[in-house]
Amino acid sequence: MPKYIVDENLPYYFGLWHNNEFIHVLDIPEIKTDEEIWDYAKANNLIIITKDADFSNKIMFSPPPPKVIHLKIGNLKLKELHHFLNKTWPFIEEEVKNHKLVNIYPDRIESFE
Repeated sequence: MPKYIVDENLPYYFGLWHNNEFIHVLDIPEIKTDEEIWDYAKANNLIIITKDADFSNKIMFSPPPPKVIHLKIGNLKLKELHHFLNKTWPFIEEEVKNHKLVNIYPDRIESFE
């Protein structure tokens, strides 16, 4: 059962989320809008991974689920993104356990309850 749903603004072919804990929005053809992503994540108790600020804004005024991991790291080459997320992913997973929003910056992680 997946734990995370990866937004369409993130790469589909990416090693970190090619396992059974992740599902990419592109693998769910009936999802077309951010609201449908939100509803799907909520119904399936998934954590949204995104670069889209709309999800961060919405979770600040809503109780989980879903939870949101917001990548605020700019545009990185695929190799740089892979290196960055592989290095920080254990910290991200820890933070999202107890927080509804985790913002990821190049130099820090901020979490909100």
